[in-house]
Amino acid sequence: MNIAFIGLGNMGGKMAQNLLKAGLNVYGFDLSETAVTYFTEAGGIACDSPQAAARTADVVITMLPAAKHVKDVYLGENGVLAVLKAGSLCIDSSTIDPQTIKDIAASAAEREITICDAPVSGGTIGAQAGTLTFMVGTDEATFIRVKTVLSPMGKNMVHCGDVGAGQIAKICNNLILGISMAAVAEGMALGVKLGIDPQALAGVINSSSGRCWSSEVCNPWPDICENAPASKGYKDGFATQLMLKDLGLAVEAAGQVKQPVVLGGLVQQLYQQLCMQGNANLDFSSVIQQYLPKQA
Repeated sequence: MNIAFIGLGNMGGKMAQNLLKAGLNVYGFDLSETAVTYFTEAGGIACDSPQAAARTADVVITMLPAAKHVKDVYLGENGVLAVLKAGSLCIDSSTIDPQTIKDIAASAAEREITICDAPVSGGTIGAQAGTLTFMVGTDEATFIRVKTVLSPMGKNMVHCGDVGAGQIAKICNNLILGISMAAVAEGMALGVKLGIDPQALAGVINSSSGRCWSSEVCNPWPDICENAPASKGYKDGFATQLMLKDLGLAVEAAGQVKQPVVLGGLVQQLYQQLCMQGNANLDFSSVIQQYLPKQA
């Protein structure tokens, strides 16, 4: 099976490497030369455009920053739909609004190409370990086919419904994730300020009712979780600007259906402030910096 992987960043690059470890032929494209270098060192075949990567592909996987990038890769002047053969499968693992992927899927269907949405949860840690959760929006028959492709990259594939349902699940999940990370940061910062050892506090939280992914796997306090971005200068994680984008998608979607998201709106402001302070590329767990004394 030939796979084209478009978008080899912090998430996509690690996902592509797991496909390579599974013995699959992976043709990749990314605008970052560094990302492409890591990909080729792992055995991937670098291409100079999305079309070049997709030309001989049976499956295309995209992991891109925003809806405009996804639209361009599929529907743009040099989009991959123009070179894919009928019967090809495309899996978009980006986090975008539900309507965009529905529109792209409709255009693809006219060419007898199937597109589904399969955004992920698990962060860079899960991407590297191959333990991601995929939230898939497609029909039942395609879901069976998709599971085979995704299995080297994840341990959970959840069929959420028709095209677009995966994106609905993802923006709701990340709404909760953004809020929970801010809550853990607030609690950790308060506890340390009051005098408790951060390791002791984290141990209590993770064996009590405050336990969650943000406390146990990606704790925002440095050196609580060895592999968490907080223990690596908040680098190589899920960028704050991407969390801000996802919260924006959730707030916008909520407005469309007149559903209140009170905590989501407040936390969105925290991440907005963090980005404005020059920390847009740090992992979103760096939101704890909003609760710590500012350096002179």
